[in-house]
Amino acid sequence: MLTRIDHIGIACFDLDKTVEFYRATYGFEVFHSEVNEEQGVREAMLKINDTGDGGASYLQLLEPTREDSTVAKWLAKNGEGVHHIAFGTADVDAVAADVRSKGVRVLYPEPRIGSMGSRITFLHPKDCGGVLTELVTSAQPGAEHGAEH
Repeated sequence: MLTRIDHIGIACFDLDKTVEFYRATYGFEVFHSEVNEEQGVREAMLKINDTGDGGASYLQLLEPTREDSTVAKWLAKNGEGVHHIAFGTADVDAVAADVRSKGVRVLYPEPRIGSMGSRITFLHPKDCGGVLTELVTSAQPGAEHGAEH
């Protein structure tokens, strides 16, 4: 039911500086950027490649916009680095229900809106070998999500 690594989330203190590092070092360009007020982050999605299921794989760079955000708290404790891994799926609801039935804690009762209009939920890191895991169903092509590209 999982079709790809959708993205790897990387927490950073300075989004612009981190974007420039990935551009200058690896040639990655910003595919999409937005501010997620609910999660308290400013983010940039750097497209790595297209995938066989019609999706893509990205690096998601995350800078907190407020001190009480989950990413800000994580940065204060851990410093910059890999924050989470996200797996793509055609049906985030079905996969969340499946993993929940196997005893894995799903952090949101219902999926929320994520980057680029996607539907997302997270799995508790203590149930996933210490890795915060996100499940993502990409928005349908052409869906409006009101963010910059």
